[in-house]
Amino acid sequence: MVVGLREFAHRTGNGSGTPVLDESNGEELMRVQPSVAVALGNGSLESPGTLYITSRKLIWLSDVDMAKGYAVDFLSISLHAVSRDPEAYSSPCIYTQIEVEDDEDEEDESDTQSTGALDLSKIREMRLVPSDSTHLDTLFDVFCECAELNPEPIEQEEEEEGEHNWVFSADQMVVGGGAEEDGEWPISQSPTSVIGLSIGDEGGLAQPMLELQINDQRFDDAEEMVHESETKDH
Repeated sequence: MVVGLREFAHRTGNGSGTPVLDESNGEELMRVQPSVAVALGNGSLESPGTLYITSRKLIWLSDVDMAKGYAVDFLSISLHAVSRDPEAYSSPCIYTQIEVEDDEDEEDESDTQSTGALDLSKIREMRLVPSDSTHLDTLFDVFCECAELNPEPIEQEEEEEGEHNWVFSADQMVVGGGAEEDGEWPISQSPTSVIGLSIGDEGGLAQPMLELQINDQRFDDAEEMVHESETKDH
């Protein structure tokens, strides 16, 4: 489930301190960067605040409004990069793309509601602008480290597709093309036809296998002739 960007106002010290972390589940504070402004979507820069990077998520808390803050999990961040191109954005920043839930019934892709209020669940981009741009590379490195701590979970269907049971019981092996209910891998009576059809070329592999089968029969006939000859000699 994609969580996306959300409001965050859980602070220590009666709501005026640092963010409250989920320490019981191993969340750790990785870096604190003061004097960072934030721009959500196509909006303008908000008043500077403090950026907290934890082992699970990004948290930005306003230094002006103690009740204002945003958070986004690293699992919801699909891209992060350092942007220094003035044509892309007016200030050097950390640019991030955020995954959001797809809303098939919503034709308007705007990140604002009809009332003009910002809908955080639709924010797809966020820019973090430190007052000192020399910290950008360090912040990027911390982003990379935390992203590695939060790999994308493997979907159950993909996991099942990647696992194959190559051990078959006698009941699962179908001879002669009659498929059993529990046999997902019907096996033809002729191994030669199975290999030949899998290639898709009638003369590619089926013919050599057929010749090998004939040669094996000739070897068996030759051995029987030698055995009969030795018996007569004795």
